Amino acid sequence: MSQEAETAERVRELLDRNLQEVFGESNDQRRRAALDELWAEDGVLYAPPGAVRGRAAIDKVAGELRASHPDFVYTPIGMPQVVQNGGRLAWGSGRPGEAPAYTGWDVIIVEDGKIAALYVFLDESSEEYLRSSCQ
Repeated sequence: MSQEAETAERVRELLDRNLQEVFGESNDQRRRAALDELWAEDGVLYAPPGAVRGRAAIDKVAGELRASHPDFVYTPIGMPQVVQNGGRLAWGSGRPGEAPAYTGWDVIIVEDGKIAALYVFLDESSEEYLRSSCQ
């Protein structure tokens, strides 16, 4: 496999695993282990309402989000798309077997095989839903 193909495969893996093992994980220890494996130490999460830097801060955000919707699952919508060291994945989140309560896109930048930055784009109705349900 060429380095370009390996990089593309790694970007896809990071998108999928981050969605499930970081933001979809309720167990604090498993989530933290995934963060250590998938994220650069000084990685940055850009998501409403702002940016946070570092694994500990990202863990806190992911844990709080997970706690606000403990019965929700994240489901990829389509396949991850990759360009060079970046990729994007559409997803929905909601109760299993139901339509997603909110949807969005994850866009990552990968450096040295780890997530250096994650940009979370929420669909407009999703921002309203999360604002009202997480308060």
